[in-house]
Amino acid sequence: MARSFLPTRPGRGPFAPDFWRSPLRGPRFTSVLGVVLLAGVTLVFVTGLLSYAAYNPGLAPVNDKTPGKGILGFYLFPWPTDPPWLYRLTQGVHVTLGLVLVPVLLAKLWSVVPRLFTLPPARSLTHALERISLLLLVGGALFEFTTGILNIQLDYVFPGSFYPLHFYGAWVFFGAFLAHVALKAPVAFRNLRRMRDGTGERPDGLVAPRPGPPTVSRRGALGLVGGGSLLLFATSAGRSFDGPLRATAVLTPHGGPEPEPGGGPAGFQINKTAAYAGIRAAETTEEAWRLTVTGPAGTVRLSRAGLLGMPLHSAALPIACVEGWSTSDQWWRGVRLRDLAALAGHDDPVDVYVESLQRHGAFRRGALRANQVADPRSLLALYVNGEELTADHGYPARIIVPAAPGVLNTKWVARLTFGDL
Repeated sequence: MARSFLPTRPGRGPFAPDFWRSPLRGPRFTSVLGVVLLAGVTLVFVTGLLSYAAYNPGLAPVNDKTPGKGILGFYLFPWPTDPPWLYRLTQGVHVTLGLVLVPVLLAKLWSVVPRLFTLPPARSLTHALERISLLLLVGGALFEFTTGILNIQLDYVFPGSFYPLHFYGAWVFFGAFLAHVALKAPVAFRNLRRMRDGTGERPDGLVAPRPGPPTVSRRGALGLVGGGSLLLFATSAGRSFDGPLRATAVLTPHGGPEPEPGGGPAGFQINKTAAYAGIRAAETTEEAWRLTVTGPAGTVRLSRAGLLGMPLHSAALPIACVEGWSTSDQWWRGVRLRDLAALAGHDDPVDVYVESLQRHGAFRRGALRANQVADPRSLLALYVNGEELTADHGYPARIIVPAAPGVLNTKWVARLTFGDL
């Protein structure tokens, strides 16, 4: 019987090889993006761990926003106070680089999307593990980048606290990322060597069997991705600087053309106003406000005038927040924390538990380690840049500590408890 050799119709739907026709997809294109992500994501993960360590979560339960972390907290160490711009650097890199990698991540996901629809789903145990790691990798990446960007924008729409969600999501994502790197890094570097040597590209499930007509070269596509990353850098990195550069940060809070809350000595960034924190003007007057200092010597209640009667010291320190924004050095003046520890009966600086007048918010209470209390630049600040603190900057008194995250520089301080926490 004669066999018919009529042409077959190409398959339909994403599971059909002919569905994915872009001539851009291929091992080399994917490998270039993968190597960029290998370096970038690793640095983002490391700076993220440093950010979490900066909170000193092992110091006191109030600082630990990820209860039950177990062995995932193995890296924690007492956060140093030198250099004083340390958190400004690490968190600025973490947030800015995370934004810059968004176009690279999206391009990488686009380049490998055909593999999500390969049949059969698993050809072997190794292949099944690879597919599972890929699903965790893609899901984890989308979750981490999405929650991170929302947090940067101050859009707290999460079904829970940002801190544990982002922390545990990071471990899931990075675990899948390491598994993927172990499986794919040798292939990626071989593909890059072939690109350098000018040898042919081998099909590996990414090259379209029947590619459509090209609309842009692969080099042009990589240039487009790089241009997108450069644009995100140019419109976000400025919030970590002062002067004209800050006006370029149009895509981020505390950036843009009017980043400062007014001018003058208090014209620098804040996250939350006194009104948002529920601070009533009547409770911060000279007559009403008292600082309660507690330790082995008992409890002392100090008015602002009483604090002004103690030796005052100055320090030039920045403020840097988890959302990635920071200020340059501001001149703070107030009473050293170690002098208040001595007043409470401690010959040597010890840990301190700080409580604010603030009525709501995760960081209305916080703890600082003894090394932070001991630093001569750590102050209970009463002035900034030669003027009294404004209400939004923490009047009547606020904490300022070198290299500490902004949320631990507690504003509207009401009580200091020195001793083991």
